[in-house]
Amino acid sequence: MKHKKMSWLIATLFTSPLLVQDALAQEAAGDIQQVNVTGIRASVRNALAAKEASNSIVEVVSSEDIGKLPDTTIAESLARLPGLSSGLDRGNASQIIARGMGPRFIGATLNGRELASSEPNRAVRFEQFPSESISGATVYKTQNAELAEGGIATTIDLQTVSPLKYNGRQISLKADALYYPLAKDIQGADKTAPRLGGVYIDQFANKTIGAAVAFSYQDQPSVQKNKRHWGFNDSGYDLNGDGKTEKAPWGFQDEARHGKDKRASVLGKLEWKPNSDVQITADTYYAEAKIKERGLQHWADGLGNWGGTNGAAYSNLDIRNGYLAGGTISNASLINNDFVYVQDTSVAATGLNGKFNAGDWKIDADLSTSHARRGSAWRDLRQYANGSVPVTWSFTGDEKQDYSFGIDSGNPANFGTPTLYVDTDGHVKDLLNAASVSASRPLDNSIFSRIKVGVRATDREKSYHQTTWTLAQKSPIPASAYETVNVSGYPAFIALKDFDGSIASAFGPDAFNPNGQVQEGWQIQNDQLAGWKVKERSSSAFVQGDLEGEALGKSYRGNVGVRLVHTTQTGYGMQSLNGAAPTAVSDGVSYTEILPSMNLIVNLDEAQQRQLRFSVARAMSRAPLDEMRSSRNLSVNNTDTSQPITGSAGNPQLKPMMANQVDLSYQWYFNKGSLLSAGAFYKKVTRYIAIESDTTTLNGRTATITRSVNGEGGDIRGLELVYQQAFTSLPAPFDGLGIASNYAYTTSNIHEQTPVGSPYPIEGLMKHNGGVTLWYEKAGYEARLSANYHSAFARNPTWGAGQLIMNEAETYVTLNLAKQLTSNIQLRFGIDNLTNQKAVYTSANIPVQQEVTEFGRRFNLGLSFKL
Repeated sequence: MKHKKMSWLIATLFTSPLLVQDALAQEAAGDIQQVNVTGIRASVRNALAAKEASNSIVEVVSSEDIGKLPDTTIAESLARLPGLSSGLDRGNASQIIARGMGPRFIGATLNGRELASSEPNRAVRFEQFPSESISGATVYKTQNAELAEGGIATTIDLQTVSPLKYNGRQISLKADALYYPLAKDIQGADKTAPRLGGVYIDQFANKTIGAAVAFSYQDQPSVQKNKRHWGFNDSGYDLNGDGKTEKAPWGFQDEARHGKDKRASVLGKLEWKPNSDVQITADTYYAEAKIKERGLQHWADGLGNWGGTNGAAYSNLDIRNGYLAGGTISNASLINNDFVYVQDTSVAATGLNGKFNAGDWKIDADLSTSHARRGSAWRDLRQYANGSVPVTWSFTGDEKQDYSFGIDSGNPANFGTPTLYVDTDGHVKDLLNAASVSASRPLDNSIFSRIKVGVRATDREKSYHQTTWTLAQKSPIPASAYETVNVSGYPAFIALKDFDGSIASAFGPDAFNPNGQVQEGWQIQNDQLAGWKVKERSSSAFVQGDLEGEALGKSYRGNVGVRLVHTTQTGYGMQSLNGAAPTAVSDGVSYTEILPSMNLIVNLDEAQQRQLRFSVARAMSRAPLDEMRSSRNLSVNNTDTSQPITGSAGNPQLKPMMANQVDLSYQWYFNKGSLLSAGAFYKKVTRYIAIESDTTTLNGRTATITRSVNGEGGDIRGLELVYQQAFTSLPAPFDGLGIASNYAYTTSNIHEQTPVGSPYPIEGLMKHNGGVTLWYEKAGYEARLSANYHSAFARNPTWGAGQLIMNEAETYVTLNLAKQLTSNIQLRFGIDNLTNQKAVYTSANIPVQQEVTEFGRRFNLGLSFKL
């Protein structure tokens, strides 16, 4: 109910701004004194100025000061923009969702250059860009011909600082202490950690050379508590004698995790402008995250009623809508998992850009390379309880997940010999090289005020491989090596006091090294089938004309153009027939797309405060790279060749998803830092990619393969409302107040292929999405309170394609306070997740099949120094 109230609160904000504007319209007479605004007010004004000046429909994030975004990372700032939100990872805003579409529809660039990704698909994790390195961001909601193709929903361009735009040396340093109170619930978890960051900017050689260096380091505690239902038997049996069939659960698990999420980044940028006709820019960015988490789990297994053989073991049944939501079972299996999860990711982007004037022509040439890596492994010491274990559970939905075990789960003597599982020691590599050149010049006596042409070429290669192995003890782990771990709200766990040391003693010093491990046959085959590589080469060319003039007494501006894209892709992998040893296979496809676009802005008054914006375009989003693999696991009937081949596979012949789209927006910039707007959009999506059973032909035979395919698609339409105002006309001290609010409504007739019979809507579709930020800035004081809401949406929070769940409605609240102590020093305090919002996932449209994760509130106290 609180989420629905939040949604209505956001929506009703847009019924009152006209009244507010009338009340503030009468300003006191007298001389107008010009003042320089900084901080929140400057950020709002600069963002709106950039939004108003753009020939596209955009959203803009502008830094409040050097090295100071409104949030710690750009991901959090993006998630508050109209029509945008994000999914959470370890409590952090991460991958962006826009206009009812998930990460597959989001294009991402850094300084206009496409980025490599450490995810298996193409999605960029925006939390890897801290405030020190990013000066702002532009979210393109409409297409134009010069924009790199790839984002049907949006293309998000992140910008780094330009040192020659500053006057003199600039130095900014920040230091924060982080506090995570949830760590008090988890034995061994760190409650506090540091965060450091800084920016240095300077100019040399009579201001013809500019240099910028930025860095950040964060040792973020990784703490979370989780409970997850595994699902239900496909077949049901009468469990309570009422003549109806009920489905029993497979089992469930809990988890308490703590560790370190160490993140670091560095940016270097050098600009040389010897005269007004030449500017050369070289820049490089590198970010890494090293995660090492210690965790404990209970697996309650064997709760199911496979073949109806377990009915006599149940008692105290709680049956809801045909599902066994709770009860007691006398013969379950209980497993204690003591694990370490490690993950190392990195992303790097380097570029060289030259801008030259040659007469009336302006030439822009760019070379860039970007690479990303990700390695991860799950190291699990698994121990089964001795004999059957009575388990009582009650998972009834609405975050209610209660359970107990019929043994002392914190006593090592109740568990058997441990086995070490190293699950998917996996590695992603992505390399993306690009080159582009464009030229533009003004035109006289033409319908176009300027013409621009350009070409771009990219070469991308992405790969994945993994190793899985299992080890038995070489020597026993003594009972003294264990301890009992208590976590608030959970049954007790058993854990090794020294995980790495005990594993080395019992399983060997190379237990975690994938090289030389002895694997079982099924592990070798699974690892080979899981590996893949995709190569993608693309070239594009565009021509675009800028529009500017008057018609019917109204001034207008905009652009019209077309982009031609040609791509060749090849997927590599392994194929297994009837369980035989895998052999190498490859396949691919080429395609050419024509992407026309037009943006038109009509000024409805001479002051150009009221604008009508219209856009029409054809856009594309390429297929996820991991789904373009050639890997196939097939079953072939060699006796009866009329029987179809069956199995699962990637699809290297996937073509991009396409959309014909129209946008219409009314924007009223009624004061500095103030905006009232209403916009609508429509997208006709074709070749939508979803996982389904596809009938095709392999080696001349009919085949039914479960894989990603280009389907029909459908419509996506939405409404976006924005109201922002800086209340500078109020009497002091209330003239420091301001508000930024937005609301979006989105609907679609596109559905995924799961769950069967009642499929989810398109991944990322939030029917309601919005937020309110109240801010105050005056006399050295700053305050910002933000609340962002989204309704439930389908999401894939894991690496595996097609692992969709419903992310339930969330309201995320943050508070930030600051006081300028001196002209150089500012004291800051903040609280993230003020209301302790949990992440709740519901699977298979079954209300009692939920996963609930708690990340807790997060506090920070810091100082900023600027010179």
